[in-house]
Amino acid sequence: MSENYLTIKASGSHELEIKKSRFICSVQRVATKEAADAFIESVRQDNPKANHNCFAYMVGEHDEVQRESDDGEPSGTAGVPILEVLKRMKIHDVVAVVTRYFGGTKLGAGGLIRAYSNATSRAIEKVGLVEKVLQRDLNLTVSYANYEKLNYHLQQKQINVIDTNYGSNVDVTIAVNVDDAAPVQAEITNLLSGQVTIKSGDEHYHEVDVPVYPDAKD
Repeated sequence: MSENYLTIKASGSHELEIKKSRFICSVQRVATKEAADAFIESVRQDNPKANHNCFAYMVGEHDEVQRESDDGEPSGTAGVPILEVLKRMKIHDVVAVVTRYFGGTKLGAGGLIRAYSNATSRAIEKVGLVEKVLQRDLNLTVSYANYEKLNYHLQQKQINVIDTNYGSNVDVTIAVNVDDAAPVQAEITNLLSGQVTIKSGDEHYHEVDVPVYPDAKD
């Protein structure tokens, strides 16, 4: 990914029971098609007596890899509804597998679509969402005379300090959103009247919890 995006906070599962049928949705982050396929297979192996293990996943910087399967359910009643939940919630690099143990009562196409959709959305609500925010490290070197002023500024601006090393000078590594890197550098340079050395470091993702709003009713 080259920009901020949403994904699930953790792996997990959630179970719904509808007319004695059990729908168990398991979700996991994945970065590749191979990882998604391996997770699907692991769920199948964990549920050898299940009637169906329907799934969907989206992987890639632009969700270029999208797969879904009804796994024996009527066409369009399982895999597509699972995939639509991932799209509607705008989450990426996620695989969802809904395992069904048939309870003896047919639900009809509409009932199946609601069941698979709700099982998926409930599982995602349970594990939570995070925004992956692209950040850049900035390495700051200041004199001891300027360190207190810099540190106060960073605290006031709530800028994330990654590391601080004390040597002949003070080396401080901070992480800022990529779009904010240039303004932050300019602000610190002005604050210290140019008495600071700033080197641009690596880019990485920082996770920020985001609220999850109910996607559907059981």
